[in-house]
Amino acid sequence: MSDTTSPDSNPSDAADAASASLPRQMAAMTRALLQSPTRHVLGLLTAGIIIVVVVTAYGQVRLNRWNRPFYDALSHREFHGFLVQLGVFGVIAGSLLILNVAQEWLNQMLTLKLREGLMDDLLRIWLTPRRAFQLAHAGPIGVNPDQRMHEDALHLTQLSATLSIGLLQATVLLAAFVNVLWGISQGFALRLGHVTLSIPGYMVWAAVVYAGSASLLSYRVGRGLITRNAQRYAREADLRFSLVRVNEHIDSIALAAGEAQEDRRIRVNLAAVLAAMRRLVAGLTNLTWVTAGYGWFTIVAPIIAAAPLYFTGSLSFGGLMMAAGAFSQVQSSLRWFVDNFSTIADWRATLLRVAVFRRAALDTAQINRSESRIEAVEGPPGKLILDHLHVTCPDGGVKLAESTLELKAGDRALIVGTPGSGKTVLFRALAGLWPWGSGRIVRPKGESILYLPNRSYLPPGTLRDVLAYPASGEQFDDAKCTRALERVGLTHLSGSLQEARDWNSALGDDEQRSLALARAVLHQPRWLILDEALHSIERAMLPRIVDIFTKELQQTGLLHIAGSEADDPLKSRVLHLVADPAARRLQRPRLDEASGRPVMRLSA
Repeated sequence: MSDTTSPDSNPSDAADAASASLPRQMAAMTRALLQSPTRHVLGLLTAGIIIVVVVTAYGQVRLNRWNRPFYDALSHREFHGFLVQLGVFGVIAGSLLILNVAQEWLNQMLTLKLREGLMDDLLRIWLTPRRAFQLAHAGPIGVNPDQRMHEDALHLTQLSATLSIGLLQATVLLAAFVNVLWGISQGFALRLGHVTLSIPGYMVWAAVVYAGSASLLSYRVGRGLITRNAQRYAREADLRFSLVRVNEHIDSIALAAGEAQEDRRIRVNLAAVLAAMRRLVAGLTNLTWVTAGYGWFTIVAPIIAAAPLYFTGSLSFGGLMMAAGAFSQVQSSLRWFVDNFSTIADWRATLLRVAVFRRAALDTAQINRSESRIEAVEGPPGKLILDHLHVTCPDGGVKLAESTLELKAGDRALIVGTPGSGKTVLFRALAGLWPWGSGRIVRPKGESILYLPNRSYLPPGTLRDVLAYPASGEQFDDAKCTRALERVGLTHLSGSLQEARDWNSALGDDEQRSLALARAVLHQPRWLILDEALHSIERAMLPRIVDIFTKELQQTGLLHIAGSEADDPLKSRVLHLVADPAARRLQRPRLDEASGRPVMRLSA
């Protein structure tokens, strides 16, 4: 297939998406948090932070005013006044210390609750039935959802709490100390020869010009960091996925002596990570020239700004220190953007990844509507009907040679297809995971259907939990679980029902297939649909399977998809899966990693 639009065709796509949709992404995140169970606690924490920040700002204003009497006492050598002001300082500093500790606790609790609320929203969306599967087949955006919801969501909540509190504090301090600076310099007049130039609030304007120039220069130098951070996170996710994949399949890799090939693949991903990091290092280095340069000059900038007032006699030495302190607070508040630009770029890139992933998960229904869909309806109990079912695949389409299949409770049917004929796609269509195609699937209303793939999922937990999945293990007593294990030849596991292990590693392939069949014995579903689940079972096991379907599962309707008739000892009717010559290849949009929007992918 070829793309009419490629997600990677323009390196600035991520930046364009970031700048264009920032308000919408922030609004979506806010709505998600307001709908989460933590919204009331978040409201209380936010109110507490606002109160603490405002009181802290008042304390810092009082501390700034303390500079005048303290330094005046020093300049006049007044020892008693010096001791009094030390006592005042102790009270103010002690109060500010308590407020600092309270603010840190509120900051950490806000981060915790933000993560809880965001994860609740992302998990609810992602694990909506069939959505995670559809998202996994929606293009690059569906790759590595674990990193988006774990590392990216954690990083986003940490940065959001830190930056929002910092911005609030900078805003409150700016409002408080602008009044102080204005009061100090409201009558300032500059004499240039015979001309007197009056500049009310001179120090306020000096702070604005100083911080404004730093902010503008920082933005121009560091704006590319958003794209570079986003690219780095994407490449880190690719590397992590490669490492996890090798770890999961290390047995097969070792047997095939494929370590060298996997090493080359991982090194390609590592090289992409390092290249992205080098671009990020270059951007941060350039930004440091600006931030560090202004940082060093800030040591003397407040004194230089206040010096005209001091040398004209408008300020005492204590007043000079007070003015310098107020100037530092104002320009520090105005420079908040400069000091946090790299962090803001990191936050913006992380917000982009989380918000786009969330949007993509919600928009999977949109990409599903781009092609004709199989009609899935509920019908009368006791019947499973496939009516003129055609399944559209990326390489064409498949259908049943027989136009209609009607199964009644207790019937056995086998669908035979050659390797690569689309058996797994048909199985997914019957389960409702693959909606593209035409025709109808009529499922019996109110009756349970159990789908068993070629290799069943074994969740972490006790053997009882694995056996009862997706139900809770507490729903079945020991006798029923033990009986199910005995019926499939796993008697040696009956004493391990309460044991929690990695059962994927602990059990061999045959044992895992038998355990999946034991799950069917335990649940006794009304209908059972298999995807070559009997294909690799030992021949000695077949009589036991026949006995199970003769007794425990006698009333269970069975539809088995397999490669040949020899794979099924239970068949009473055989159907054939064939290519559909009239079908066209699947044409549907996928979701772009940079924006989460559908991107049309057309057939070659």
